[in-house]
Amino acid sequence: MRKSILLLLLVVSAALHASDYIPRDLVWTTPSKNSSESMPCGGHDIGMNVWVEDGDMLFYLSQSGWFDENNTLLKAGRWRLHIEGCPFGGKTFQQRLCLDEGFIRISTDGIDVDIWADVFSPIVMLDIRSRSSKDVTLSYESWRHKDRPLTKAECQQCSYKWLVPSTCTTYADSIVAGSDKLTFTHQNRKETVFDFTVAYEKLNAIKDSLYNPLGNRKMSGTITMPGFHFSGTNNGVYASTDYKAWHYRNTKLRHSTISIALDNGEGATFPTPSAKTSRQRSAKWWHDFWQRSWIKTDGTNETVTKIIRNYELTRFLLGCNAYGQWPTKFNGGLFTFDPVFVEPPTEGETPANAFTPDYRKWGGGTMTAQNQRLVYWPMLKSGDTDLLQVQLDTYLRLLPTATARTRHYWGHGGASFTEQLENFGLPNPAEYGKHPEGSDPGVERNAWLEYEWDTALEFCMMALLAEKNDGDSARWAKYHPLAIECLRFFDEHYQYQAKRLGAKSLDEQGHLVIYPGSGCETYKMAYNPSSTIAALRVVAEATKDSPLPLERIPDIPLHSIDGHAAIAPAVAWARIQNVETPQLYPVFPWRIYGMGRPDLDIARNTYLNDTHAQAMRSSKGWKQDNIWAACLGLVDEARRLCMEKFADGPYRFPAFWEPGFDWAPDLNRGGAAMTGLQEMLLQETPQGDLLLFPSWPKEWDVSFRLHASGNRVVEGEMKNGQTTSRMVKGR
Repeated sequence: MRKSILLLLLVVSAALHASDYIPRDLVWTTPSKNSSESMPCGGHDIGMNVWVEDGDMLFYLSQSGWFDENNTLLKAGRWRLHIEGCPFGGKTFQQRLCLDEGFIRISTDGIDVDIWADVFSPIVMLDIRSRSSKDVTLSYESWRHKDRPLTKAECQQCSYKWLVPSTCTTYADSIVAGSDKLTFTHQNRKETVFDFTVAYEKLNAIKDSLYNPLGNRKMSGTITMPGFHFSGTNNGVYASTDYKAWHYRNTKLRHSTISIALDNGEGATFPTPSAKTSRQRSAKWWHDFWQRSWIKTDGTNETVTKIIRNYELTRFLLGCNAYGQWPTKFNGGLFTFDPVFVEPPTEGETPANAFTPDYRKWGGGTMTAQNQRLVYWPMLKSGDTDLLQVQLDTYLRLLPTATARTRHYWGHGGASFTEQLENFGLPNPAEYGKHPEGSDPGVERNAWLEYEWDTALEFCMMALLAEKNDGDSARWAKYHPLAIECLRFFDEHYQYQAKRLGAKSLDEQGHLVIYPGSGCETYKMAYNPSSTIAALRVVAEATKDSPLPLERIPDIPLHSIDGHAAIAPAVAWARIQNVETPQLYPVFPWRIYGMGRPDLDIARNTYLNDTHAQAMRSSKGWKQDNIWAACLGLVDEARRLCMEKFADGPYRFPAFWEPGFDWAPDLNRGGAAMTGLQEMLLQETPQGDLLLFPSWPKEWDVSFRLHASGNRVVEGEMKNGQTTSRMVKGR
């Protein structure tokens, strides 16, 4: 009778979800060698790296917001599950990532372990089941069991970078073992890198008005282990990092559910759900997540199958931080692993593996906006705007600091957001540079970053497009001041700058003169850079009550290539510093040129014949040539770059990509790859007309569900070169 009821429930469940999209599980049938071969999992604002090594199950936990005194993004710790006499990795071993329900199951020889993060509370559940009684030990391993002085090279993980104080230290956690419960806490001191930065950037006069998320911040976790009892400690080494382990043992385990509750110090409180409730509600959220949008194929074309699979796996990584207070970092997100497996030392080199699992390049609380934006652009077409709000809310928190900084340095209005931005709203102190007497203290003295203030406009545009997509003005109205103050800064600052240089505030045509400006990090000391002008024009057009009149914005500069018009990087520039291609930013993200838009030939000529654009072309890291090719309808180029961008990474999990320009796993590569794939499938004209498969190869069979403006959700299919579509929502 019981089996009949179970069978009936399964049949009913299958019928209910018969038309739903169910992503395919990722299954490994052999253990891993080390943490670089870990499998990701997560939810709410927690990421886990889970793997089986030498018979033990191990996992790291990370939660957004674990920023220490130095602004390193700390991990919560490492856990190790050991089962006596029955190590993981037996004849029946299987490790399965169940994407549809958002959990990992590890099975071997009569033992099943499920691990998942609750989507609605920052809690991890570990459910252990055995067919017979087992002697099981769960260990908590911490490399922060003592103070650890940081080397100069290691300070890449924090905001000091190469401005390393002699006292720079990762301070020890407080770890308290109870009989069946363990707590660990990292309590920041009052004085942090925030205080150093404020003084270094000459802002002490307004210090009390600046946002400070670091001072006295307290991060903590509690492990609750019913049926387990504390059995002692020992010291060990993993990946050349020493650690101390706290062991808890259960000698007769048949079934136990362990919970790990994390608190990142933001002050939010969450009720603790039962394991059953957590499992059910989290599984439902993940299932619904996959119904918002999808891209799928029949599996007959191996190339297309791999591309779509890695798109899906990347989207899963982003979904693990749906409800965090802090955005998913481009340089590894919540899924970094031991640094020795990212940058193995060469002979005679100081080994990176001396660094702890907290290490990543380009900082933990530092946000490089040019990279961050690529993580978040694909969320518009995928319909994941709840994930997008995590990033937008960060800018909104920093808005008062950005406006106070502007007023202090220059005496005018608006918000100045720099490129290497700290999570407290100021430029990274190391990138800020040294300012000789008489220099402008508001400008970063940095060859790559000086005068680059326009990246914040992309996040403004994401908010404006999200509002246009779902039509819920009440939800997005809070971001309007962000766009208004960013536009106000450019209007007032460049009039101020002109007067400071002894010129008229506007040129003879009544336009602002954007000088000194910056075309990304590449075209420096630029006069009217095209990327900035395109940003100002598009955001001003979309912003209600814009303080910057459209007639005050200069025209996008053009020049001639072999007698044909093309977009210029700027009217003029002093030097080329990096390898970005801002002359194509009017194509994406600003969409002034492209399919269904005027002067498509000008943009194509820029892409195909600009010698700088050709020399800088790549699919590496944050490169976005794949997006431009798709937006311009260059099918063969879009296909080639999409294949390169979505090629499997070098680690076991296919969407853990190599560092590129940054760190592993490289999530700005994943975001750029996702956006390019979406643009190959669906674009939109300025009038709102939808362009299906504008850059998709006809021989690639595929179907999709994606989001468009006007609260529209559209499904399309290409099969044997023939296309069909239907509107799921909207019209």
